[in-house]
This record gives sequence, C-alpha cells and structure tokens, in this order.
Amino acid sequence: MKAEDLKYIVKEKYGVIANQSKLQNETSCCGAGGCASVDYTIFSENYEKLKGYHSDADLGLGCGIPTQFAGIKAGDSVLDLGSGAGNDCFVARAIVGESGHVTGIDFTDAMLEKATKNCVKLGFKNVEFVQGDIEEMPLPDNTFDVVVSNCVLNLVPDKKKAFTEIMRVLKPGGSFCVSDVVIKGTLPDKLQKDAEMYAGCVSGAIEMGDYLEIINNQGFKHVILHKQKEIEIPADILKNYLNETEIEQFRNKEIGIFSITVAAKK
Repeated sequence: MKAEDLKYIVKEKYGVIANQSKLQNETSCCGAGGCASVDYTIFSENYEKLKGYHSDADLGLGCGIPTQFAGIKAGDSVLDLGSGAGNDCFVARAIVGESGHVTGIDFTDAMLEKATKNCVKLGFKNVEFVQGDIEEMPLPDNTFDVVVSNCVLNLVPDKKKAFTEIMRVLKPGGSFCVSDVVIKGTLPDKLQKDAEMYAGCVSGAIEMGDYLEIINNQGFKHVILHKQKEIEIPADILKNYLNETEIEQFRNKEIGIFSITVAAKK
C-alpha cells in the first residue's frame, strides 16, 4: 500500500474517533465503530491525576505519558505531534505556564476542530493548533524547546522524515520525548500488513532496534529509553488475523508489541 493511501486510512479512522467520547472508544469493540477488530484504547495510560488534564480532550488514544520525561520547563515553547483533541497539549501547558507556548499539529480536521473548541472553552491564549503533515511540517526551523508525541509516529509511513523534521524544528539544545508502539522480532505478515491494524497502532509499528537506529542516525544525542511495556493483544483481536496455530506461535516466540517512551536531545 502506498504511503498516501495509508495516510488517507489513518485520517478517515481518526476523523470518526474524534467525534466519539473516550467511553465510546473504550466500549466499542473497535474504537471507531462498526466492530471491525481494532480497540484503540488497549495502549492508553491514565491521565486523570495529572495537572492540566481535561477530560474532554482525552480520547484514550495514547500509549504513554511523554510529558512525564520531556523535561519541560516554565516558559518553554512545546510542540505536540499528532495532538488529537489536545490532551498532551493541555498537560504541557500546565507545565510551561502563562509565559510558555504550546503548539499542537494534526492533519485530521475533526481532531483540530475538537482541540480548538476545548482550548476556547479553557480560555487558553498560549495554546494553538495547526494543520499539517508530520513528515512536512509547516513550521519554522529552530523554534521549539521541546517536542512531544503520543502514539502517533508509528502511524507515519516515513519515520526517518518525521525525525528529520523534529530535528529541524527543535532549537539547538532542545529535546524530544515520544511515546510510541514498536515491535520486537517479526510479526506474522497478516497482522503486520493489514490496514485496519495499522490505523490501530500495531502494524504501522517497526522493530524497536530500527526505531532507535533512526533516531541515532538523525544526529540526536543522549538517547534514553525511559519506559517500555509489553502490550497484550487480546485473542479475540488476533483471531481475526491469525489461525489458532499461528496465535500459539505468536505467543510462544520471542516477539511482541511494546509501548516505549524515548527521549533525546538536539
């Protein structure tokens, strides 16, 4: 499948999800309705006790809490890649305070609309949301102190381009922290290539070693893997892609799906 086709699928899926509540995403068998197969919330972390948390912005779509390890300080300029309904942006805003600034970028219209409405409701003047592709961001060089992202870069077809763009928009000495989904070993082809599982954050994931190599190859320094957690994919999801023998092989091999939170400096 071509990169543009994959982007279209992601945009369509997340456009539907944007118009659902976190509860709807959690109680639907596939997140986006219609009972296809994908549960978009199996990776999510609990944000409810974090300063700046706003329930209307939480769609349960993350796979970590990147702001936890991002080193954000008061007065910083922060960029959130794939900002969705604004969840991580509002948490970051609580850290940067009135003197800082937070920008969220997303390419799904419905997500941008929801995030903007949430921002207006909260009365924030130093948070903005812009439309754009993470592979070619409409943002100037050397602008941000910190870049964060939560379970989004795995959906980007060209991850090298994405990290090149992160390097470009960061100020010298700036840092990024992203939570993402990666794999260890080789997933069965049926699971890896299916477009719906791609939109659900699994088949778009790449091998962990390759992911970290991309970061290092873009010239980032002090790469730190802060957190990794194995993701248990329920059998009722796997059975839509694999037969019983393949499921057993999947469980017993040294392969798996993990959420990680990794940070590095420019």
